[in-house]
Amino acid sequence: MSKAPPLHREQPTPPDYKNRPQKSVAQNRKARHDYFITDTIEAGIMLQGTEVKSLRAGKCNLQDSYAMFEGKKDEAPELFALGIHISHYEQGNINNHVPVRPRKLLLKRSQLQKLYVRVQEKGAALVPLAVYFSGPYAKVELGIAKGKAKYDKRESIKQRDAERSMRRGRDD
Repeated sequence: MSKAPPLHREQPTPPDYKNRPQKSVAQNRKARHDYFITDTIEAGIMLQGTEVKSLRAGKCNLQDSYAMFEGKKDEAPELFALGIHISHYEQGNINNHVPVRPRKLLLKRSQLQKLYVRVQEKGAALVPLAVYFSGPYAKVELGIAKGKAKYDKRESIKQRDAERSMRRGRDD
């Protein structure tokens, strides 16, 4: 007599997303200087093959980039990142990607709707703060930002310099 197969299979445990190795590709340091970042959110990004290879090589620039909604709230708006420059892949051929093009950002529908409402109500902007790999997936950290006035920027510089001088005093 043969043994009967089990009625249910053991499901593998879901991967621990929080403990995936992360590799930073690019940071937008100027955004933290020019804007008050009120909140951040992690989004996936839709890329072509040569873009992924170029990102893995670290060839990305986030300066002057921003995110924008396409479509209306009633029609499930989509989120696109504009102005992200991903250089050509050096070993690529004629089918290489366009360096600056709109790239779709991937979020759940509920997250998109909440983000859409927050950006419309408060007159804020969405700014990419970082691009990184979380495990095998390329991710973009978006910040909900409000612009700083010139005197706010000066104040930030003063605070940063004061903290730096205090750290130097402790290190000596």
